[in-house]
Amino acid sequence: MTNKIMDYQSGSGEYKNWIITETEFHPEFLRKCEAIFALGNGYMGQRAAMEERYVNETRNLFVAGTFNKFDENEVTELPNAADVLWFDLKLNNEVFDLKQGKIVEYKRSLNLKNAELVRKITWVSPLGSVFDLVFRRFVSLDDLHVIAQKVEITPLNNCAEVVVTSGINAQVTNNGAQHFTEGQKRLYDGKYMQLVQTTTESEIDFVFNTYHSVKIGDEDIESDAMISMERRKIFQEFKPIQLNNCEKIVFEKITNVFTSRDREWMEESYCLDRLMTKSLNHIKELGTQSYDELFQYHVKAWKEQVWDNAPITINSNNDFDQLAIRFAQYHLTVSTPVHDNRMNIGAKGLTGEGYKGHTFWDTEIFVLPYFIYTNPTKARSLLEYRYHTIEGARRKAEDNGYEGAMYPWESAWLEDGEVTPIWGAADIITGEATKIWSGFIEQHITADIAYATWQYFQITNDVDFMQKYGYEIIFDTAIFWSSRLEWNDETEEYHINQVVGPDEYKEHVDNNAFTNYMAYWNIKKAMEYYNKLEKNEPILFSELSRKLDLGMNYLIWEAKARKIYLPSPREEDQVIPQDDTYLTLKTIDLSKYKNQENIGSMFKDYNLDQVNQIQVSKQADIMILFYLLEDLFNQDVKRANWNYYEPKTLHDSSLSLSTHCVLACDMQDDQMAYELFRRAAEIDLGPNMKTSDHGIHAASLGGIWQCVVNGFGGVRMLNGELRISPRIPVDWESLEFSFNWHGDELKVAATHEEVWIEKVTSVNEFIRLSVFDEEYVLRSRICVKVYQ
Repeated sequence: MTNKIMDYQSGSGEYKNWIITETEFHPEFLRKCEAIFALGNGYMGQRAAMEERYVNETRNLFVAGTFNKFDENEVTELPNAADVLWFDLKLNNEVFDLKQGKIVEYKRSLNLKNAELVRKITWVSPLGSVFDLVFRRFVSLDDLHVIAQKVEITPLNNCAEVVVTSGINAQVTNNGAQHFTEGQKRLYDGKYMQLVQTTTESEIDFVFNTYHSVKIGDEDIESDAMISMERRKIFQEFKPIQLNNCEKIVFEKITNVFTSRDREWMEESYCLDRLMTKSLNHIKELGTQSYDELFQYHVKAWKEQVWDNAPITINSNNDFDQLAIRFAQYHLTVSTPVHDNRMNIGAKGLTGEGYKGHTFWDTEIFVLPYFIYTNPTKARSLLEYRYHTIEGARRKAEDNGYEGAMYPWESAWLEDGEVTPIWGAADIITGEATKIWSGFIEQHITADIAYATWQYFQITNDVDFMQKYGYEIIFDTAIFWSSRLEWNDETEEYHINQVVGPDEYKEHVDNNAFTNYMAYWNIKKAMEYYNKLEKNEPILFSELSRKLDLGMNYLIWEAKARKIYLPSPREEDQVIPQDDTYLTLKTIDLSKYKNQENIGSMFKDYNLDQVNQIQVSKQADIMILFYLLEDLFNQDVKRANWNYYEPKTLHDSSLSLSTHCVLACDMQDDQMAYELFRRAAEIDLGPNMKTSDHGIHAASLGGIWQCVVNGFGGVRMLNGELRISPRIPVDWESLEFSFNWHGDELKVAATHEEVWIEKVTSVNEFIRLSVFDEEYVLRSRICVKVYQ
């Protein structure tokens, strides 16, 4: 798969289906590759801006968890930290600029296997000098504080003079908002530059150190440099270096990043001087190693932590499919701060300013399953974040007149509570800013977090987590829902009114089916665990009862649960009302918007109030209910609702396609499932050069993994039981993957004819599971024939 700019087949040999390449330089499309080529390690994320600077670029460096509020009228966001990437190059007294002169060859490639970004250029300057330039960089997975760069310059048609200016530039903002006060700047030992900056409201200290080394050919040289300081900036300008024709000069730049939010300062007494000293000593230690030496440690970490831990092999007629799942796993790794359970995943990961670094339900429903099945320790860390933010959830409930824990729609630092912005895009009819209601009334996230807690426990059997965190989350979210229910005298039922469901094109609706069913599930699960703990864990039960008044709340749950209104299928067509009014709204021809090139095209013709009155959905709503609580509905109901709602769903959310893909597998619509997978895989990785301007879609990438493993691989947890029922696409010959179940690693190899399942480890003597609805006991290895 190629287009004019993107090449998905540039890898060969051991790197086949591992490399994504940008083949041409187009300033108007800088942001696409800045996002998809971003580097990171969960501690920090470095957007892939180029070393030299361009007008249309976005230069971002984010450190997870370092939220700051620019102004009391704005919400907290991840601040854009200092730019450490920049190199200003003068070659024969001409500024290196790809918009000037002539580009003879251009190739910028992200190697997913070793997480290195490489740019190779042959450039003819305006005055006719010809140079080969190679730029390399990585953000270390071995040492989370390290960013490493290498720049190689070779004159090709004459001798040349090279002048390099480089350093740390804190003259950056978040789309105009300045989050830092200026701190100290200093050069140590004539070599190590240090810059300090502090966030304005949260008062988090950032310390950057950087050093350069220079080689001509393979020989180190001492190169004099003049130190300069400006406001929020420290840099060195190296004296001109003379090169012979075809003689290569190599600049290496190693940078470290530390903050006062680093976890070690929870246990140690913090002071800025200690942080500055520690980071300086660290950069001096790094100075004893070359780029290549640091890179080898980094490659080893990627191999052991990611590619050997959760390999997926797709034997497809379309090589893009294998590349796509690796791309998803790559970005799930670079975006996820699993080093610290006080942090979580932003909707754009650490690749852009979109959604301000905030955490949504995206984590629990779309990203967390990847880690639950492949790295339960990391999954636990992400869920512990939700426990550590529970006080903010309780405060939100109280502020809204409810009880229990009402989780924020958008979440940031532990104490921040609800951080959803109030105002959004322009209303094309009124000309006013559109109010964002999600932070007020999109409340299903509370049940989503409870569901994810339960799902984690069922798949991992992590009793310790439940005892310390999980039961309390499920109980307190159930307390919220019981207080949220509204009695309807006419129907003598409890309703949930004035909400936004997953379909955000329907605001202020009553009885959104997804919300009602998930709230009911949450309360019933709390009742189940109440009885379990009372019987089997009396000490823990007593502690939680005192804390949450479980005895009284159980009586409330018991009284209310059986009277919650749960929208049921209509007799005439088996369609479940998405909410009380959806099926009464007008219908229009949606083909124009279903076939759109860019999402959101409907809002060029209608405003949100008008869309609210049309039978059209942004994303899966009823459909995701069938995915999470699939055993509540039979196949006929699922098919009827698919036929009704999918034609009305624009998939304007990146979360939607993967959900529909998995459900299409369930309904044995193999061609539709594969088409939806391909569309989901192309959201970021595909040829559309504008979809990722504001950052990658982290939840969509988690959804791609679900398409492959939960959809085509058929892996599901149903009420604590394991089911594996693969449906391999026609275009695939085979699928191989591994996952964890109750502490054991299982490997699955599926073709169109048979499925092999192997228990690689021996935590459990055996595992009970179903394959194609037949029960099996897995002790070592089984093979099951596929009957279409």
